Amino acid sequence: MSIKVFDSKEVQDLLKAAANLGSQDGSARAKEITHRLLSDLFKAIDDLDMTPDEIWAGVTYLNKLGQDGEAALLAAGLGLEKFLDIRMDAEDREADIHGGTPRTIEGPLYVAGAPLRDGVAKLDVDPDEDAGPLVIRGTVTGTDGKPVANAVVECWHANSKGFYSHFDPTGAQSDFNLRGAVKTGADGTYEFRTLMPVGYGCPPHGATQQLLNTLARHGNRPAHVHFFATSENHRKLTTQINIEGDPLIWDDFAYATREELVPHVVEKTGGAALGLKDDAYREIVFDIQLTPLVQGKDNQIVHRPRVSATA
Repeated sequence: MSIKVFDSKEVQDLLKAAANLGSQDGSARAKEITHRLLSDLFKAIDDLDMTPDEIWAGVTYLNKLGQDGEAALLAAGLGLEKFLDIRMDAEDREADIHGGTPRTIEGPLYVAGAPLRDGVAKLDVDPDEDAGPLVIRGTVTGTDGKPVANAVVECWHANSKGFYSHFDPTGAQSDFNLRGAVKTGADGTYEFRTLMPVGYGCPPHGATQQLLNTLARHGNRPAHVHFFATSENHRKLTTQINIEGDPLIWDDFAYATREELVPHVVEKTGGAALGLKDDAYREIVFDIQLTPLVQGKDNQIVHRPRVSATA
């Protein structure tokens, strides 16, 4: 269709009415965003000559996305969450904020309420025959290199089948299996005793994988471990590490890999004395560097819906 209607007075009036721009009531910011997003959508329909069938297929897809509860997963898979990180990185450079452990995406599978331990936490509540023992430890410091006492490091990851507790479709895991939190002491150190995770794929029949199939993209992630790190006088860090050697490290459907976040995995012995399932285990040293507050405020706090549970 060669006819374009976006710039017509009828369409422009429709956009203003849909966003209720003529009213003093309601949220001015919500109106601004709604008007812009609707305008971009209407113009795209015009420019790409989208058919009514295509538009209603999109509406049907959004219904399925909501029914499957996968909007946050799709946000990662389409690069939206990575884009937000790129913007925050740029904001830090503009504000002359340097150093600190690189941020990367949170993902959709965090659960608040994990038990908090002093210094060391054992995360494997449930047995997992196919996962070997893993110790992740490090020191939390500021950009000045000094240890940060009383920092809270939270950790969560998948089991050997690629499932996260609380979201496990098999129902086989306890709510806080492979999830925990540690408060650092005066030396700033933390340690998680856990099991080696594997990567995961999007639910094969879910809305996210449906769209990825249409785009000829896979929906898989490399093995990784998520972290939050918070401190009273520092900005919150949201990050994750990839497990060295995973073939998908540089082909992550969620675009979360950063070169600085692929620490070395070391083979060690002595796990029995640490309460691990085997004497031979693997160790990852992941030191965390936090950046200071900005004019006394933490501008890294992201308010989004998160699952919570009681341990």
